[in-house]
Amino acid sequence: MKNFRISFLGLVFLSTLCLCQTPTNPFKSLHGVYADPKPYSYGQTFGHRKFSFEKDRWTLDFTLSLDPLGKMPVFSFRTFGRYEVLSPSKVVPGAFEAIFYEDKKFVTLHTKQKELVDAFGFTPCALEVGIEKDISETGCSVWAPVSVCNEDHDLLALTETGGIRFGERPRDNNMCKSENRPTSLTPSVERAN
Repeated sequence: MKNFRISFLGLVFLSTLCLCQTPTNPFKSLHGVYADPKPYSYGQTFGHRKFSFEKDRWTLDFTLSLDPLGKMPVFSFRTFGRYEVLSPSKVVPGAFEAIFYEDKKFVTLHTKQKELVDAFGFTPCALEVGIEKDISETGCSVWAPVSVCNEDHDLLALTETGGIRFGERPRDNNMCKSENRPTSLTPSVERAN
């Protein structure tokens, strides 16, 4: 009986130890607005990201500009849907794998410069400057239609200050499948409200 008690207590201790070492999902109660504290550099252009979270829903508002202050915007992209956080990443320490579902996709053109419109692949999209266009069914430039790609296989990581880091997007913007999930992280977005 004494050996049974020791073995039983040992099992309880080991199971408790295993539970303590299992990473918990720190994103279960994610809510609020998170934005870039400074523009995110894409070579010679600058991205301004704003993410909004409420329960299991998310929204992204992204504007690409030619200058860090955002006074020369080229386009804005907006999308939203639900999201789910999966298991810890086996590739990026401290990050979790996540899927961001896109119910709708929208683009707004902010420039009349034909060279820029052509360079970003917007010419076939029939965009009007300053008017948001729903591209969910047709796609546009690097964004596929929702019927072809309605999910982003991404990464999420919390910073010590409570900011969020996402996966570094590939050049072709294709994160539609799990094998396209990023293997590095972007600078963080910080709580804005």
